[in-house]
Amino acid sequence: MLALGMMSGTSLDGVDAGLIDTDGETIAGFGRSAYRAYAGNEAGVLHGALGHWPGDPGVDEAAALSVAAHAALAVDFPEAQVIGFHGQTLAHDPGGRGTHQAGQGWDLARRTGRRVVWDFRTEDVRRGGQGAPLAPFFHHALARWSVAQQRMEAAPVAFLNLGGVGNLTWTDPRIDAPEDACVAFDTGPANAPLNDLMRARRNLAHDDGGALAASGRVDEGVIARLIQHPFFARRPPKSLDRDSFAALAGAVAGASDADAAATLTHAAAAAVAAGLAWLPALPSALLVCGGGRHNATMMAALSRRTGIDVQPVEAVGLDGDMIEAQAFGWLAVRVLRGLPTSGPATTGAPAPVCGGRISTPRAIR
Repeated sequence: MLALGMMSGTSLDGVDAGLIDTDGETIAGFGRSAYRAYAGNEAGVLHGALGHWPGDPGVDEAAALSVAAHAALAVDFPEAQVIGFHGQTLAHDPGGRGTHQAGQGWDLARRTGRRVVWDFRTEDVRRGGQGAPLAPFFHHALARWSVAQQRMEAAPVAFLNLGGVGNLTWTDPRIDAPEDACVAFDTGPANAPLNDLMRARRNLAHDDGGALAASGRVDEGVIARLIQHPFFARRPPKSLDRDSFAALAGAVAGASDADAAATLTHAAAAAVAAGLAWLPALPSALLVCGGGRHNATMMAALSRRTGIDVQPVEAVGLDGDMIEAQAFGWLAVRVLRGLPTSGPATTGAPAPVCGGRISTPRAIR
C-alpha cells in the first residue's frame, strides 16, 4: 500500500514526510516527499519541553504543535492510505520512566481522515527493549532494494543516521529476515550539541555545511574524555536521550565559537568510530543519512576517524533527507500486518516486537 511516513527528529528543525509503496517487507517504490520547517517560535516551544514527561509544563503545548504541524503537511498527500506518525521525542529513559513522544495519533487521524499508526516505541520498552533505534529493519529493506537495483553489491553495509543523536545499523542484505540480519545501536551525540551551540551563540539552527567548524581547532582532550564515558564501553543494543551528553556544552564553554564547533563536530565522528568495535565485521561502506551528511566537515571527520569509505546514501539511489520519514511509513504497514518492528539485536528486547498503536479517523480518545 501507499504509506506516508512522517518524522520530526531530535534536531528539532522541522517535519519530514515521504511516501513509500510497500507491503511492509519489500519496497516497490518511493513517492513524493515534503518538508515543513519549524518557525523560530515553534522550535522554542519544542526546546522548552525537552526532557519533560506527560503532565509536565509545556508538554501539552508541544504535543498540540506537533500534531498541527504534521496535519498541515499530511494534507498535501491525499493518496496516502495510512500515515506512520513518530511524534516528537521529548524524553527517552528506557531503564527508568520509559519513552515519551509528544503528539496523539488519534488526533492526527481525526484531522487527516486517515488511519494513523503511532506510539512505535512504548511496547518495545515495556518488554525490556531500548525502544530505539527503530529504523534498522527498514535499513535492511533499503539494502536489499539497492542490491536489486544493482546500485550496491550484496555485502554487509552500515547505515549511519546523523540526527540529533547518531545511530548505526550494520545489515547483511543476503539474509532474508531483518531480525536475523541487523545489529544496531545509538552511537552517541551527533548534531544536537552542535545545533544547540549554534542556537545559543549565533542564533542559527545549525553550522551550515560545517563552515564554522572548518575554521576552528579540535580539542582532542575533550574528545578523549568523551570516549571514556561508560556508554561507549556498554555492549549494544543501547540508546540515548537527545541530551544524554549535555555536559559537552560545558566542556567547550571556554572555547571560541569556531573551536567549539570543530570539537563538537569531531566528537560526533569519534563516537561513531568507537562504535565500530561492536559490529560483527567492518562494513564495505558507511552510508550516511540525516542532516549530518550535509556537513562537509563532519563527513571528512568520519572518513578520517573510521578509515571506512564514507558516502551519502544518495550514492546508492536513496534520499538521505527522507529515510527516517520513509521508515515510519514502512513500519506503519508492518504494524498493520502484525510483523516485527524491532528485536533483540536492534533494541535488546528479549524477542521480536510489533510496536505501534493504530488509530482510525473515528477512534475515540
